[in-house]
Amino acid sequence: MPPAARHLSPPRSDSTSTIVAGTAAGSHLLKIDGYSLTKGTPNGSFLISSQFTVGGHCWRIRYYPNGFSASSADFISLFLVLDEKVKVQAKSDFQISYTGQVDEPPWLATMKADTFDGAGFRSFGYEKFVRRCDFEKLIRDDSFTIRCDIVVINEIRAEESTEITTTTAIVTVPPSDLNQQLGDLLESEKGADVVFEVGGQTFAAHRCVLAARSPVFKAELYGLMKEGDTAGVVHIEDIEPRVFKVLLRFMYTDSLPEMEEEDVMCQHLLVAADRYNLERLKLICEEKLCRHISVGTVWNILPLADQHHCDGLKKACFDFLGSLANLSAVVASDGFKHLCRSCPSLMEELVVTLALPGSHA
Repeated sequence: MPPAARHLSPPRSDSTSTIVAGTAAGSHLLKIDGYSLTKGTPNGSFLISSQFTVGGHCWRIRYYPNGFSASSADFISLFLVLDEKVKVQAKSDFQISYTGQVDEPPWLATMKADTFDGAGFRSFGYEKFVRRCDFEKLIRDDSFTIRCDIVVINEIRAEESTEITTTTAIVTVPPSDLNQQLGDLLESEKGADVVFEVGGQTFAAHRCVLAARSPVFKAELYGLMKEGDTAGVVHIEDIEPRVFKVLLRFMYTDSLPEMEEEDVMCQHLLVAADRYNLERLKLICEEKLCRHISVGTVWNILPLADQHHCDGLKKACFDFLGSLANLSAVVASDGFKHLCRSCPSLMEELVVTLALPGSHA
């Protein structure tokens, strides 16, 4: 054997193992609009949030205005409920904030990790979250918001991997900035080949981008509209310029900016998303509007959800009205009378739904 051959060695096989403890986190906002009306809820009875999902599991928040039991009658009680029969380990935080408050909320309670076993206990929380007399000194405009942060702890497991040791190379791959680049393209208007006129304002865009994002735009921009408008100007009716600007931005970046009057803007965007078959934007607006359901907004949001086939948003409205306190406050409003006149079939569906067993919180 040549001497040089003695220095050769076979590739070395190394093994590694890792303890993996995955988690999934999320939060839910439950706005109480009309606190004084909820005080009529008896001790031991609760009002319940719409269903929401964190970590692949369905949850609800139970709010007891007059306490969970006789021993907590002077307190507000809050509980997190697992709304399905599975075994889940999770922990949660509750906090209360008030309209116009800018400082940290005065109460923040942290739960230890608990197991929702799916057979027996499926709720954990705080029987004496805050004393009601202290709470009422701080409330403003008869409303407040409950925030629940949830961390779902997935199964802890060991994973083993085997690899052949080779030359080590450290390469850092930056995150994609495609959305930023396309957003800059929209702002710069370079290469734009179509102009939209909306409410007296003009917006330049790129046919290929819009056609790739929306089958409706594809048909309009590369079909009859292209042939009929040689100047490349497309007139858009029934959409406000500020709404169309956000719509265009979403089509280029797949994201929404921070918006003033988010509930109003999302209602307009939902209509536009349905019109142009932008399903993801429609679902984003639907999810955001679920957070804005209140006594003052439900009669705008409910017919919108029904008209545009937003089943999740419609169910959230029905769940909100399933509370006797919420329903009583809404029935006394002008919005209720308007909806009775304008959407009689929807009102019939609401009555049938509320008449079903278990629909009242």
